[in-house]
Amino acid sequence: MHPVIRWFHTLGSPPYFDRFAARWAPVAHVLGALVMAYGLYGALFVVPADYQQGDSFRILYIHVPSAWMSMAIFALMAFYAAIALIWRIKLCEILAMACAPIGAAFTLITLATGSIWGKPMWGTWWDWDPRLTTELILLFLYLGMMGLYNAIDDRRAAARAAGFLSIVGVALLPVIHWSVTWWNSLHQGQTISLFGKSHMDASMLPPLWAMVIGTHVWFVGSLLARARADNLRRESGKDWVARMAGASR
Repeated sequence: MHPVIRWFHTLGSPPYFDRFAARWAPVAHVLGALVMAYGLYGALFVVPADYQQGDSFRILYIHVPSAWMSMAIFALMAFYAAIALIWRIKLCEILAMACAPIGAAFTLITLATGSIWGKPMWGTWWDWDPRLTTELILLFLYLGMMGLYNAIDDRRAAARAAGFLSIVGVALLPVIHWSVTWWNSLHQGQTISLFGKSHMDASMLPPLWAMVIGTHVWFVGSLLARARADNLRRESGKDWVARMAGASR
């Protein structure tokens, strides 16, 4: 068996995953926080004001990374859910369900910062703009998944039901991404590109990429921490959990 495949099989063991998450979740949290702190400092004190929007554009450094994370986490959640449904891998169920609260938080931040940014730009806190509306639907999908997961007592059945909802809901992601192109929209078009040319001054990009990288690393830490907690709840009757609890006393 290939060493990488063997490692993934080993990672699926609840005791091994617990040790892995306990070790790396704090590391990811600290690294993510440091990178985001660097990005925020650059966004607030280094980057010059925008020639049209003034200092109000600085909220972009929170809004854009949060928006990207809201969609990326949903896609990852659907990916884990698909693996769990096809191969019945319990760890993937746990990881999928651990994604939901974090993704919902990023989606809420996206909507809140978008409203704050929209007030001086559009003259209103909210408009039923296609991008805003589809992002709001994404938040409802996250909340629906969390509600469905907590409404069913059997954890594995609950994860499968909520996971199926995430797989269906992933069809919303391209609609969110292309909404500013498909419909007349108040929301500005794409100004930042991962692979193409960005329509921002080059001096404004380093703090933004720092925020993007920092949020991704911080997400890894949060995902591991939440998945570890769920893993321990599911395995609470097992001997290895009892031994670990006894050793910590």
